[in-house]
Amino acid sequence: MTKTKHDIIAEKIAKKLRTEYNPAEGPDIKTKREVDEVEVDKNKLKEGMSQLKGYRHLKYIVVPKELVPEAKEATEGTKIGVKDERGIIRKPSRK
Repeated sequence: MTKTKHDIIAEKIAKKLRTEYNPAEGPDIKTKREVDEVEVDKNKLKEGMSQLKGYRHLKYIVVPKELVPEAKEATEGTKIGVKDERGIIRKPSRK
């Protein structure tokens, strides 16, 4: 089975954070410190942000580098941060 761009990014970020990618319901990646949701479609950024609601951890939307500006705009005024597909923080998360 061919992996999607979403799966490839999620697996890469999970490996970097020394945890596992969870393709089931809820955030894609969870650690003791943060939760990350991967989105590869700019039309689903708000949906991805809603996956992070209710968590007290640092929260991040992880997007391909070409969607970073849209993700930063979508998360403006929220505590949700933005990471690119390599895991580099482009907008810090706040608790």
